[in-house]
Amino acid sequence: MKTRDKISASVLYQLFLRPFTPEGTLSAAAGLLEHIRSLGVDVVYLCPVFRQDDDPRTEYWSDRQIKSGLKNPKNPYRIQDYFHVDPEYGTDGDLGDFIEKAHRLGLRVILDLVYYHCGPTAVFLEQHPDFIKRDANGTVHYGSWHFPELNFECQELREYLWGNMEFFVREYGVDGYRCDVGDMVPLSFWEEGRKRLAAIRPDLLMLNEGTKPEYLGTFDVNYDFRWSCDLPQVCAGGCTVQKLREYWEEVHNRLPAGGRVLRSMDNHDIANDTGICRRENAIGSRAVEACLTVNFTLDGVPFLYNGYEIADNGSHSIYGNRFYGKNFLINWSRALTAAGQERLEFIRGLCNLRHAQPALSDGDVEWLPVRGEGAAAYLRRSPEQTLAVLVNLRDEPASLWIPLADSTRTAAVLWQRSVSWRRGGEGLQADLGGYGFLVVEV
Repeated sequence: MKTRDKISASVLYQLFLRPFTPEGTLSAAAGLLEHIRSLGVDVVYLCPVFRQDDDPRTEYWSDRQIKSGLKNPKNPYRIQDYFHVDPEYGTDGDLGDFIEKAHRLGLRVILDLVYYHCGPTAVFLEQHPDFIKRDANGTVHYGSWHFPELNFECQELREYLWGNMEFFVREYGVDGYRCDVGDMVPLSFWEEGRKRLAAIRPDLLMLNEGTKPEYLGTFDVNYDFRWSCDLPQVCAGGCTVQKLREYWEEVHNRLPAGGRVLRSMDNHDIANDTGICRRENAIGSRAVEACLTVNFTLDGVPFLYNGYEIADNGSHSIYGNRFYGKNFLINWSRALTAAGQERLEFIRGLCNLRHAQPALSDGDVEWLPVRGEGAAAYLRRSPEQTLAVLVNLRDEPASLWIPLADSTRTAAVLWQRSVSWRRGGEGLQADLGGYGFLVVEV
């Protein structure tokens, strides 16, 4: 399988150490890697593990950090040292052990790079004051989050960061990077970084937390922030499938050939303590599962935030850990409930579906016209197969009819819930219950 095909067929799992286990450490998380692998996940995206700046001066904290009320000076996205693991998470050796175990299990690991800004007491500032932006008087330029912005006009800074990227690939066997606010870092920096990394590992995965189409090619996958919000809003009544489709077409037309976006609903930013409600609470578990079905059967790369596999509905926090706000944890006891067990099997089924059907990773998308505001229908076509996908994103019945060229052939059901259907005439008729869905090979 070609590298880009391999990426399209992958499922990403975001592992945020602070809420993942009570210990919040790499070694504790490593004990759950077998669980992650059992889901059918391919790639573990590990939130920043590098040494955080512990400067207690709140004028150098982000607004959200202050608003959390936890008084934790350490922000995973305010880095002091890019080359070492923060003691909160363990040791440098613990990171190596985590990656080694993941590889034994067949999992790839990508680390989170935070290169747009750094902490106010970053280890390189004394010897390299020109590594950060300054005005004509030498005053430090602080960005939107009140952190010093890195100065990419400085070639020595670029060399320092390229060396950082190469170090973890060469010394730890890292399989790629998720790049924080990647659009805010010059594309020329990423292009050269990717070129240097390719000399070590040609099959690296590069994920951009940004949406600029021109960054694809250097990056394998872009984020899609609006999709993460609009999709669950269809379930909540704040968006329609027609508007969702129009937005998909807008993005699709901007993407370069082979360009991909992330298909997600939740992440560490959404599932935090600032009042943004967890999707599980906002729209309910059955609605979440209908949305997950869309994300796993549409184009792009499906993404799971840790805890989704047990229908976790607790608040998380970027700033909460075992020292501050200990209650911001995944509620793993839900795995012992009927709802948690059902979700586990649901996620495993979706991952298996994504891997087993070539049209889901390599197929074109053809949206089909439907009546109503909450039901979606589309075909996924590849040289090997054609799949029809019908999903009801509302908690009310929906009747759909879709045209099919050869209605006499038997359709193989691959994924279904709350649906009755039949082929006849020149198409397929399906009656979907609330949040019902149907995936058939036609």
